[in-house]
Amino acid sequence: MQVRYFAWVRERVGQDSETIEVPDNVTTVSGLIDWLSARDDAHAAAFANKDAIRVALDQEHVEQDAPLGRAREIAFFPPMTGG
Repeated sequence: MQVRYFAWVRERVGQDSETIEVPDNVTTVSGLIDWLSARDDAHAAAFANKDAIRVALDQEHVEQDAPLGRAREIAFFPPMTGG
């Protein structure tokens, strides 16, 4: 799966994207965040405030309880602001 990071999530992870093999027991967005957080300190810092993270699966916004299904890409980004 291609994982893309945006804005301060990217800054904390230290890269804008990576390709990962999702473990079979990780089936939801929330589970993936937990798994990524356990990988290293950079990911743990990026996902420290899990509720602040927004997610898109294959460029569709989803909630964190969404199943990963057969998604090829996941993007993590902070809430958008603007006027």
